[in-house]
Amino acid sequence: MLDQSTTPTYDIENEVLSRYQAGAQEHEPSLCCPTDYQDVQYLDVIPDEILTKDYGCGDPTRYAEVGDVVVDLGSGAGKNCYMVAQKVGATGKVIGVDFNDVMLTLARKYQQDIGGKIGFTNTEFVKGKIQDLKLPLDALQTWFTENPITSVEQLANYEAEAERLREKTPLIADDSVDLVISNCVLNLVKPSDKKQLFQEIYRVLKKGGRAVISDIVCDEVPTAKIMNDPELWSGCISGAFLESEFLEMFADAGFHGIEILSFEKEPWQTIDGIEFRSMTVRAYKGKEGVCLERNQAVIYKGPWKEIKDDDGHTYYRGERMAVCDKTFNLLTNENSPYAGQFISVLPYDNIELENAATFNCRVDARRHPKESKGQDYNVTDLADGAASCSTDSCC
Repeated sequence: MLDQSTTPTYDIENEVLSRYQAGAQEHEPSLCCPTDYQDVQYLDVIPDEILTKDYGCGDPTRYAEVGDVVVDLGSGAGKNCYMVAQKVGATGKVIGVDFNDVMLTLARKYQQDIGGKIGFTNTEFVKGKIQDLKLPLDALQTWFTENPITSVEQLANYEAEAERLREKTPLIADDSVDLVISNCVLNLVKPSDKKQLFQEIYRVLKKGGRAVISDIVCDEVPTAKIMNDPELWSGCISGAFLESEFLEMFADAGFHGIEILSFEKEPWQTIDGIEFRSMTVRAYKGKEGVCLERNQAVIYKGPWKEIKDDDGHTYYRGERMAVCDKTFNLLTNENSPYAGQFISVLPYDNIELENAATFNCRVDARRHPKESKGQDYNVTDLADGAASCSTDSCC
């Protein structure tokens, strides 16, 4: 974790805002590292003004699906939003969130033009801080214009209005998004806000939703020299996550199925002997909920002798492991991050959810076959020595 003694004393938000406002007017190559986009055909309808003034370090756009509601954190000039808009189609929606008015103006400039080219307009660009996705800053600005603050006492009214807006008209509602993407932006948030940032990503996602984040990571803690350089912070260096810390931030926020999708072999930059490179991570929301006993089991296929999940449960290769209904569905659903790794074992006698008892989450609990077959399961010997099940569902 970041040593707080190296936390910068300058205003991080102002440094980032100023740098990217300039980058929206003139292309600045040092703000991004080379990225190979998988679906290059989606770039054809995007104007050069956007392509040359949009910055990133990876390609989270390839993971969008038809019909998705997508939020792009730090959407900048809108390149990723317009690529995703074509992937999700007319039934989907893309919301770009940015704090930079110059970038937002550029992104909005071509909405109708691009919509005409692809046959629909499904993009929206809103002003907000990515670590506070409840607060609609345009609405707050309107209130501020009508209610100027001229005394310290009036600050309380401003704070109350901000809280009212978060509660009554949130910028991004709870459980409303299928996919959150971001491209080299999370590192720009100041250290004290990063925990809240991941909590906000988790909040807005639907159950089963996922986050795909491309960002800059480092292999060692940045030095005090790096941290105290405002240009390196706004240049996506000083705020880089430690490689392991980046994944831990997802886990601490409640995500599961966390995996590295890409990890650049060569560093983008090396400063003071510390390597900075691009990494893309995917994580899922949806493991919360009660644990119910329905006599289900899973068999881990391999190739490892055993594996352990984020909750400390071990699955032994080839063995029937007892799991609750929630975990059973997480591990065996064809759309889950664990798809193809487990064999599902269903009970012969279905236990309805309303009749299911609480599952005892014992670590490393094996499921005896008789538990799945049921107490009334009987076998009758046949004349030829074969066995016959008492039900038609014998396997």
